[in-house]
Amino acid sequence: MKSVFDTKPNSGYDDDISQKYQFPKRYLSIAENSLDDWVVFRRPRADGGNLAYFATARVAKIEPDLSAPGMFYAYLQNFLEFENVVPWNDNGQYAEQALRDIPKAEVGVFMRGRSVRPLEENDFNRMIAVGLPTYWDEIPNTELALKADRPRRVEQVLTNRVIRDRDFRRRICLAYNNRCAVTGFRMSDEDGNFEVQAAHIWPVAEGGPDTTQNGLALSSTAHWLFDRHLISISSDYRLLIREELLPADVKKVVKSPGEAIGLPKTEADRPSLKYIAKHRAKFEAKKQPTII
Repeated sequence: MKSVFDTKPNSGYDDDISQKYQFPKRYLSIAENSLDDWVVFRRPRADGGNLAYFATARVAKIEPDLSAPGMFYAYLQNFLEFENVVPWNDNGQYAEQALRDIPKAEVGVFMRGRSVRPLEENDFNRMIAVGLPTYWDEIPNTELALKADRPRRVEQVLTNRVIRDRDFRRRICLAYNNRCAVTGFRMSDEDGNFEVQAAHIWPVAEGGPDTTQNGLALSSTAHWLFDRHLISISSDYRLLIREELLPADVKKVVKSPGEAIGLPKTEADRPSLKYIAKHRAKFEAKKQPTII
């Protein structure tokens, strides 16, 4: 069963929605019905003041929070942010069937105590189509996807690794304005194709999410150095390098040790310190790194 999970920053819940969502026992049956299925996340206010759905993920397992009686965690996989936020009310039409079925004057009362609630399959598919419009063209027979075979096509859009990597690169490059965080380079060819790449801080293969906070915009050389833990980032976003292993010509193009890296203007897009700490731990522990 598809569901909606409401979430907001500083809610008091122990959420990391790319990984886990905390909820009280009263929502347990709904969450359990969503096991191995997809949920969408709604935040109380999107930019501009409208309520909106902004991401999706698959519920992998449900477990009690042993440190807080009466609380549970939904552990998540395949988290994916939307290209476009999906308004919960578009010109008087609510995105959820349950809200369309009641008088508008009763919606506010209905929503109280329903931070986790079921979502109709058709409504979920419509949210994915609106939230991720670019990627429908990557899956053949899009017209069929929006008709009889829609659920299978939606699943392909949400799980296809090529599509997820492309979406990740789009969001990272946009956040960093196509500029490498380590070299400061912003280069493109005459067709407007930028050289910068999107690097995962915490690798997907190790459980890292495809979120903007888990990415850096890096030139190809800087990306290579970062993936091999020859460079890393401090807790205050300053460059760390293995000076004894970097040739002089490489040192000329990267920022100096201790110099602040380039960051997105939007604070919410900046790298998670938790993910950076995972990378830095390997950087600091690596005794015999690969020599350039």
